[in-house]
Amino acid sequence: MTRKFNYKELGLSNTREMFKKANEEGYAVPAFNFNNMEQMQAIVEACAEMGSPVILQVSKGASNYIGLEMVPFLGEAAVSYARAKGSDIPVALHLDHGPDLATIKDCIDHGFSSVMIDGSHYDYEDNVKYTKEAVEYAHKFDVTVEGELGVLAGIEDDVEAEEHVYTKPEEVEDFVSKTGVDSLAIAIGTSHGAHKFKPGDDPKLRLDVLADVEKKIPGFPIVLHGSSAVPAKFVKMINENGGKIADAIGIPNDQLRGATKSAVAKINVDTDGRLAFTAGIRKVFAENPSEFDPRKYLGPAKKLMKDYYKEKIQDIFGSEGAYKKAEVR
Repeated sequence: MTRKFNYKELGLSNTREMFKKANEEGYAVPAFNFNNMEQMQAIVEACAEMGSPVILQVSKGASNYIGLEMVPFLGEAAVSYARAKGSDIPVALHLDHGPDLATIKDCIDHGFSSVMIDGSHYDYEDNVKYTKEAVEYAHKFDVTVEGELGVLAGIEDDVEAEEHVYTKPEEVEDFVSKTGVDSLAIAIGTSHGAHKFKPGDDPKLRLDVLADVEKKIPGFPIVLHGSSAVPAKFVKMINENGGKIADAIGIPNDQLRGATKSAVAKINVDTDGRLAFTAGIRKVFAENPSEFDPRKYLGPAKKLMKDYYKEKIQDIFGSEGAYKKAEVR
């Protein structure tokens, strides 16, 4: 039988104090998805060196790929790395887009410190029902819960939607009150995946919807999903080195920075990390087709992802220096 434990045994943190500090000081906590060890290393190294809190995210698909029994120990390793480098950044391990209560329970029992229950595809009353059930279980173990109102278009792992449904500000107060969630993901124009918009589009976030939500639940932590910028430099690097990613356009940085200065306490980024990582690997293989040492192509991929996230922490999240920075030698 697999040993089960509480996240506190691993040195992990839930998101409650993270979000409180972020809202008070006007920045957003980076929530970066990972699918393997090197991506996790890129994330925690970037955040520790910048003194930024971090939420390590895995989807159910990523958890299945890595192995649920292994995922918490990667979280523990991330904490150990930060502490060994002299950084006191809090590290949360979060289930992204939890599809059902069984998955939620399994992740909590295996040491996750935060979970998302995605009931956005249900009607309002069922969303409230299933979210409340997740909260009741999670709070027994002091695990924080993220709910969602509204639907983001696009594709990410098992999450797929053709049409965007903006969050209705008039529903948020009732939803938060009835479910007891600790944070709320809303839909204001972000989108999952690399192909968020078409060439020629002028992407704009509905900051008016965000403002109305803030008025309904002042001070409550808001979450933005699907917020990758889809950097043109990585798309170009991939395509120049044998890849084929056409018409990939993301959320402009100035739009995201405007959101972080409000009640947005957490911003999710997955696609950017995938693009940077893939660009790094493709470049090595294009320049040296005979290379077969994984360290020689995963290492450069990790560095590219790490350097980009350091830039993003400073320029977009505004979370640099919120905690003690790592001692870089």
